[in-house]
Amino acid sequence: MGAESARLRRLLDDRLGECCDADVEARIDDLQTLERGLPDDTGSDLTALGTLSDDTRYRIARYLSVAEGELCVCELSPLVAVSDSAVSHALSDLTEAGLVTRRKEGQWRYYDTTDRADSLLAALDSTRGATDEDRSATGDETRGDVDE
Repeated sequence: MGAESARLRRLLDDRLGECCDADVEARIDDLQTLERGLPDDTGSDLTALGTLSDDTRYRIARYLSVAEGELCVCELSPLVAVSDSAVSHALSDLTEAGLVTRRKEGQWRYYDTTDRADSLLAALDSTRGATDEDRSATGDETRGDVDE
């Protein structure tokens, strides 16, 4: 039995009072069914989250999200402490991640957030400051973890 199984056995011992190999195997089988709850392709999710993990890209996405309409690079540059080319590069990354749309009009390119970006940012806003203590206060302790 591996170290993970030994820890799981200790957890099940605490929960059940005692457990056997069959209990451990049954719990592992139950846990493996969680795989069905994952999307088939997590790549685009990880790309979007990774793209927003950079401060400049995050701030640009935020500015675009709260702006009334599209913004040009020259309008975003004064808001972030990086060069126009760094803003352009960040916008390219955001576009490739599916978080920003780009529209060219003459020599100008205009950018706006996609519904996905707006939804991700709204999800962050709605959970900002949420803690495990908040879950306990509302009685929602479904995500409580015991770690030794």
